[in-house]
Amino acid sequence: MTGVPASAAGGPSAAKGGPAGGVSGAASGVAPSAPSDAVSATAAEVRASAVPAADVVAGGASGAGVDSGSKTARGGKIAAAAVNQASVWNVANLLTMLRLVLVPGFVALMLADGGYDPAWRSFAWAAFAVAMITDLFDGHLARAYNLVTDFGKIADPIADKAIMGAALICLSGLGDLPWWVTIVILGRELGVTLLRFLVIRYGVIPASRGGKLKTLSQGIAVGMYILALTGWLATARFWVMAVAVVLTVVTGLDYVRQAIVLRRQGIAERKAALEETEA
Repeated sequence: MTGVPASAAGGPSAAKGGPAGGVSGAASGVAPSAPSDAVSATAAEVRASAVPAADVVAGGASGAGVDSGSKTARGGKIAAAAVNQASVWNVANLLTMLRLVLVPGFVALMLADGGYDPAWRSFAWAAFAVAMITDLFDGHLARAYNLVTDFGKIADPIADKAIMGAALICLSGLGDLPWWVTIVILGRELGVTLLRFLVIRYGVIPASRGGKLKTLSQGIAVGMYILALTGWLATARFWVMAVAVVLTVVTGLDYVRQAIVLRRQGIAERKAALEETEA
């Protein structure tokens, strides 16, 4: 009898505990686990869905960066090309262009009214003087202010020889200057130019002081012949031209010597480099 009430007492307790235990079990076991798993699954899905979104955003940003980078590169190339194109129109090249434009104008003034009118010859001398003065400045400006361009390298020597050749041919054609003088001077200029191209693979022949003095003497002598001079000035211009012709020949021979030496040195250096490579 004492055990029954105890069990009976325990029964309600157990009965109470049963539902309570079930509820607590549901609360602590099954029921909480289901929402937790659902939340975890939902979080995982959110993260999984967020990763592609982040990749898309990052990819879009990266693509935008690539596009902007490519656009920047293309813009830089265009800007550089514009700068290089604009650099052709510098002071040194403009002076060279002016000298080229003066050539036909000089010829027209030189041959006006048969080529013997003192007034027209004075105008022709002015055009020739401007061309020679610009020749002294354009090269200096290009080197001093870093204005050297491919156009200038080609156009400058052409302009020099064009104005000098036009003056010599006009003077010889008018009978003021012997043709052999014109042939010697122009032959030397063309020969030296050709020689420089032939040895350019071995190096560059620098301009010498004798060459600069030759150019100065030629300019003075031709200028004196362009003017309609008489008396002692006419005699003086003969001797100035004689000095110019001598300097023309001497400096031409010196260029030939330098070209030969430069070529020999270049061949020797290439041969030594080839032997070192084979060794």
